[in-house]
Amino acid sequence: MAIVGGGRFTYEVVEDWAKLPQGMTFGQISAAAVDSQDRVYVFQRKDPPFLVFDRDGGYLSSWGNGSTNFAHGIFIGPDDVIYVTDRDDHVCMTYTLDGRPLMILGERGKFSDTGCEEDGGTVLRAGGPFNKPSGMVNSPSGDLYVSDGYRNCRVHRFSADGDLVSSWGEPGKTAPNELHAPHDLWVDRAGTVYVCDRDNERVQVFSSTGEYTAMWTDMGRATSIWMDADETVYISELTPAVSIWDKQGNLLQRLESKAPHWISGDSHGDLYLAGAGIPTVTKLVRKG
Repeated sequence: MAIVGGGRFTYEVVEDWAKLPQGMTFGQISAAAVDSQDRVYVFQRKDPPFLVFDRDGGYLSSWGNGSTNFAHGIFIGPDDVIYVTDRDDHVCMTYTLDGRPLMILGERGKFSDTGCEEDGGTVLRAGGPFNKPSGMVNSPSGDLYVSDGYRNCRVHRFSADGDLVSSWGEPGKTAPNELHAPHDLWVDRAGTVYVCDRDNERVQVFSSTGEYTAMWTDMGRATSIWMDADETVYISELTPAVSIWDKQGNLLQRLESKAPHWISGDSHGDLYLAGAGIPTVTKLVRKG
């Protein structure tokens, strides 16, 4: 098996890690996330949209038939609640680990007016929730944050009950708070918000209330972000690569990779990469 990285960030590459039972096949896999027991939840664009595996890639269960039109982002919080975005239906949803629906944000099929007519295209005006949302996470305060990115340029903050608190982000390519295809986000233990500003090839950092604080630029089309228990930052890039950073924005390592659409990791420091619309999950087993 191939080895990538070096030093304490050395990984063994395990291709086609997840194994399905005979007769089942993968659809386009969009994203993956890991729960508190290191079970891996794969989010795919066919029924059943949710597939669950143990950390060795063994199939455990699946669920969610008919629940999702176009799977995009998935995140599992410290509360073991699943947070997902159904991009083309313009909604965000939460579930228990066994698939019981908890909350839906947005109205299926209803989208905000941003003047954008193609995915990743030019947004003429910032809009409200949602126009093809990409990722949703919770935060230590209980607030929810959504990157509203394929035909909008905003980050939306909601209360734990689903009430809209505020939004930020404007169309643009260079200045702080200008976002083009915000694709995923993360909130750290201090409440700081990190946004993958994909088509501007950077990550922007904001306070919990949306004040700009920093920008990281040495990357190519950042698609997804995950932090480990030490709050080391892992970013998937369509360059393709996985980059590893400290919270001050210093690049620690860059790993060769197939084009990863989504990244997550487990308590052992292993990483899981969901392919960019292709039927595969790659595992990077940490050796450093």
